[in-house]
Amino acid sequence: MTILQPVRERTRQGYADHVRIHLIPGLGRVPIAELGPVDLRRFFAGLAQRRNRYGKALSPSTVQRVHATLRAALNEAVREGLMAANPARGLRLPRARRPHAQVWTRSRVAVWQATGQRPAVAVWTTEHLTAFLDHVREDALYPLWWLAALRGLRRGELAGLRWVDISLETRELTVVQQLIHVNGQLRVVSPKSEASQRTTALDAEAVRLLRRHQQRQHLKGLDTAGWVFTREDGQPIRPDYLTYRFRYLVASSGLPPVRLHDLRHGAASTALAAHVDLRTVQGQLGHASIVLTSDTYTSVLPELHHAAAEATARLVLTTARRTGRRLRKRTLRLRRRPTNQMPR
Repeated sequence: MTILQPVRERTRQGYADHVRIHLIPGLGRVPIAELGPVDLRRFFAGLAQRRNRYGKALSPSTVQRVHATLRAALNEAVREGLMAANPARGLRLPRARRPHAQVWTRSRVAVWQATGQRPAVAVWTTEHLTAFLDHVREDALYPLWWLAALRGLRRGELAGLRWVDISLETRELTVVQQLIHVNGQLRVVSPKSEASQRTTALDAEAVRLLRRHQQRQHLKGLDTAGWVFTREDGQPIRPDYLTYRFRYLVASSGLPPVRLHDLRHGAASTALAAHVDLRTVQGQLGHASIVLTSDTYTSVLPELHHAAAEATARLVLTTARRTGRRLRKRTLRLRRRPTNQMPR
C-alpha cells in the first residue's frame, strides 16, 4: 500500500469514467478540429435522457461534472493548437442544485411507508438515531457508527483511521489521511481538503467504546498500533464495505432509510440541537467555509425549530408586559342563558 502525494485519485478516476462511459461513446467519432457547439448541444441533450445503472435519469450534477471534464480537456486541446476555441465554454446546461437534507418527520415516514418515496438527502431525528445505535450496539463496528453519527467523519476518514491518530488520554482524534478504493486497490491519500485535516474532540462514551475496541483487538492478537477498524484478519476495511454494511443494518432496523454520508448531516443537526455554535460544527466536519456548513449540512432538527419559535414569541410577549402593552385579547365570559330563552 503506497502513500500518495496530495493528488486526487478519486477525481482522476472520475475523469476516466466520464471519458470511457460518456465522452468517447458520444463524441468519439467527431474529429476534434470539427467539434462544434451543435455537436455538444446534441450530446448533452442525449446525456440528460440517459439512465444510470439503477434505471434513473442522470442527475444535473452528473451532467455538469461530465461537462467540466470535457471543458478541461478541450482547454488543453486549444493550448496544444488542436482547435481554435473551446466550444464547451459557452454551453449552458440545466443548473445543478445542491439537495438540502430533510428530517424524517412522522408525515414523511408515513409517506415512505405507504409509497416508498423518500427525500434525496434525509436525516434521522435524535429518536431515530438512538434507536439505530441501540440496534447495532452488538455490531463489531459499533464504535465506528458512533463516530460517524456524532462526530461526522467521512467513510474514507473512518476507514483510514489509525490508533496513532487517536489520543484516549486527551480525548482527541486527528484526521490526517483517508482510505479510498481505486482500480481494485486500497490507497492511502490525504483528506479531501486542507480543512479536512483536523483535530476533533471525543466524548467520554466514544473514549470508552474505543478503549474496549482496542482491548478486543489485543485479545484477538491484532496489531493495536495499526488500523482502528479492520477486518477479521487485521487488514483495513474498504470504504464501500462500510456503505453496504450500514445499508444492511438500517434495513434490518426498520428505520426510515438514510445513507452513510447522511450521518454527517445528522451530526451537524444534532450538534446544533445541542446548542453547539456553527463555527465549532464547521471545524468538526472539516469545512473550509462556514457557508458550506450552514447551507449544506445544517438541516436543523424539528425540536430546535420549535424552541426557536417559542423563544422568539417569549421575547415579544415579555417585552409587551414590560412596556405595558396588551397583545392578547381578553377572554369574554358569556353568561349561560336558559335553554327556553331566545336571544334578543
